Amino acid sequence: MTHAADNSRRSIPELIGSVFRQGAELMRTEGMLARSEMSEKMAHMGTGLGLLVGGAVLAMPALVILMQAAATALTESGMAPYLASLIVGGLSLLLGLMLLAMGSNWLRGHNFMPERTLQQLQYDANAARNASHNVRSDYVEKRDP
Repeated sequence: MTHAADNSRRSIPELIGSVFRQGAELMRTEGMLARSEMSEKMAHMGTGLGLLVGGAVLAMPALVILMQAAATALTESGMAPYLASLIVGGLSLLLGLMLLAMGSNWLRGHNFMPERTLQQLQYDANAARNASHNVRSDYVEKRDP
């Protein structure tokens, strides 16, 4: 038996009740999809943050030693110590700002929107609109002989 044939034998209150039940089930399903997708996005973000923190903790001491070595090398080549430190510090600051900008872009909110859920909700809304239109059309056709 087709779905349309089944609906033709049901009363209006039954159809309305069915719509509400199906709507509630759809909302539960969409909620589960949204939670699942957000959980996936948060895990991705957590991994990114963990890698950033771990890298920073390990790289900081090494970077300080390397900057000191670069400043010492410039000083031994005849440059004034303050100028060598200024050059090495300035380059380090520039690199650090570039990395901060890249990290900020990585963590922007639009990267963590639940796109699949939003697409599914749009699809479901269109399907509900079409189904509602079909039910109204069938009802009008049955009333007008």
